[in-house]
Amino acid sequence: MIVRAFRMTLNPGCEAEYKKRHDEIWPELTDALKDAGIQEYRIFLDPASHHLFAIMWLVDEHRVDALPQLPIMQRWWATMADLMVTHDNKAPVEIALGEMFSLTTGLPTTDSLTTGEAPCR
Repeated sequence: MIVRAFRMTLNPGCEAEYKKRHDEIWPELTDALKDAGIQEYRIFLDPASHHLFAIMWLVDEHRVDALPQLPIMQRWWATMADLMVTHDNKAPVEIALGEMFSLTTGLPTTDSLTTGEAPCR
C-alpha cells in the first residue's frame, strides 16, 4: 500500500461550501477515484491557515497520475476552483508532503478519527 499526502489552500470563508460540495460528491467521480486505485482518501482543514491536508492510501498498481486527463476530474476542478488556490487549468495547487513519522498498531476506529481523539490513547 502506498500513502500519498499533500497540502492545498482553501480561500478564506469557503469552508462550509467546500464541505457541502464534498458531501455531495458526484458518484461518477468517486467511481473514477476508486478505479484509479484510491482505497481511502481524507482531507482535513487547518482553519487558522486555511490549509487542507489530504492523505490517500493507494493500491500498489494505482493509476492516480492519470486522473488529471479524465473529463470528470477536470469538471470537478472547474466546480471547485472558486473555493481554492488553483493553477491556470483549475487544478488545485498541491504541495507534496513528506512522511516524517509512521506508527501502525492496527486500525483506529472511525469514532476516534471523527471526534479528534488520538487513536493511541
